[in-house]
Amino acid sequence: QVQLVESGGGLVQAGGSLRLSCAASGRTFSTHAMGWFRQAPGKEREFVAVISWSGGSTYYADSVKGRFTISKGNVKNTVFLQMNSLKPEDTAVYYCNVDRNRDTVVAGKASIWGQGTQVTVSS
Repeated sequence: QVQLVESGGGLVQAGGSLRLSCAASGRTFSTHAMGWFRQAPGKEREFVAVISWSGGSTYYADSVKGRFTISKGNVKNTVFLQMNSLKPEDTAVYYCNVDRNRDTVVAGKASIWGQGTQVTVSS
């Protein structure tokens, strides 16, 4: 059984940066995609970014494009989300997910999710 553990959240001032990490343990997929979602209080969970493991292709939500970067770690099945130029509207719980299919990840229908890490951006 695959488990995902996120870390790296915290409190930061607007304009600052944070780097989130997500590590997968247990049975791993031979090909898969890993992604990040976020959920702000009172709002639905929304897609942030995804990376395809085999080719490394990435895709971002328009709201974070140019500010956030998703990347693979040197350790297999570890993914990072570098967040720069943070805004108060980026405040949310950030979740990592994984699935064999990239489109499934983007649609928010991945079968495996982490527990989330809180990111708070003060103005």
